[in-house]
Amino acid sequence: MKNIVVIGAGQAGASLVAKLRTEGHEGSITLVGAESAPPYQRPPLSKAYLKGEMPAERLFLRPAEFYSDHRIDLRTGQAVTAIDPVAQTVTLGAEVLPYDALALSTGSAPRRLPAAIGGALGGVFTLRDLGDVDAMRPYFKPGARVVIVGGGYIGLEGAAVAAQLGLDVTVLEMSPRILGRVAAPETSDYFRALHQSHGVKIREATGLERLLGAPHVTAARLTDGSEIAADFVIVGVGITPETALAEGAGLTLNNGIETDEFGRSSAPNIWAAGDCASFPWRGGRLRLESVQNAIDQAECVARNMLGAEQAYQPQPWFWSDQYDTKLQIAGLNTGYDQIVTRQGEGSVSFWYYQGDSLLAVDAMNDPRAFMVAKRLLEAGRSPSATAVADPAVDLKTLLK
Repeated sequence: MKNIVVIGAGQAGASLVAKLRTEGHEGSITLVGAESAPPYQRPPLSKAYLKGEMPAERLFLRPAEFYSDHRIDLRTGQAVTAIDPVAQTVTLGAEVLPYDALALSTGSAPRRLPAAIGGALGGVFTLRDLGDVDAMRPYFKPGARVVIVGGGYIGLEGAAVAAQLGLDVTVLEMSPRILGRVAAPETSDYFRALHQSHGVKIREATGLERLLGAPHVTAARLTDGSEIAADFVIVGVGITPETALAEGAGLTLNNGIETDEFGRSSAPNIWAAGDCASFPWRGGRLRLESVQNAIDQAECVARNMLGAEQAYQPQPWFWSDQYDTKLQIAGLNTGYDQIVTRQGEGSVSFWYYQGDSLLAVDAMNDPRAFMVAKRLLEAGRSPSATAVADPAVDLKTLLK
């Protein structure tokens, strides 16, 4: 295999090309990214970068010379328009690049509000990439009124920054509670109270009917008939995998680009990793949206592109920073039927069980609970709920 092309220069793409070199690939590597910036980390966008505490250069995953030193042809600001899996080429504007192996790490795109309800008005932003944050940062002025549509982690992280900078913040969540899709009611209650203590107004079980104003947003009309004045709006209603190129090339899609356990797509010599890829998991399929998955899966795929035949077995973990609270999540909570609460001094953790089996943990300002739970999950072990709930039990003893 001489020529490898990777489409998508985010965390997964950058991890994949670096691993190809460290694993000994001597042929050419081309990494293509639609954004003008080199590969960068996204989590600080909604936190330190939005607050102005981190310059753009510190977001970059590698210094510029890394790519040239490792003979990686980094193409930024260029969009691939087509893949031909028969000819084994990708089209980049007027240029056609041949490949022996192709990896798709195209990531995901934010869901947007329909133009029919004001989604195209000025002052309406998503919070996904560097350009999004650069565009909205001038609006973050003390006293400015921001409406955040969506009470998931991205929306709440944006709300936390806005509140800390002195803005008037309202969060709209059409579901009965914030974080309803991803966390237990106990975690929702924790973060609702945290945000309200910082002056954020949270409207749950309340949908957006439409945004008002022209050409710039001035207010949000809600499904209960009320209106909220807004100087700008942040839309945080989830993301969808970027699969247009794969679909155009005839690849099988299944909540993302369908791959086998090694990262192979349905087309010969085409692989996928990161937010855009779904893979076999415990009898079903899974697509993970996290930095950890983007790195681990991309590195596994890189090894497999070079012949390793190593099945991807994720150990999921996530995090979110809001105000002075660090949330760390280990595992996946799908299917839980019991929540066990462990209260600490200035910390709390919620342990998800299905029967006697530990599935996941949400740890707020409790790194020890997170690390112990992560190690237990990796080992396939489940401590008793009684021991977990007892603050007199040293968590480390659960590992013995």
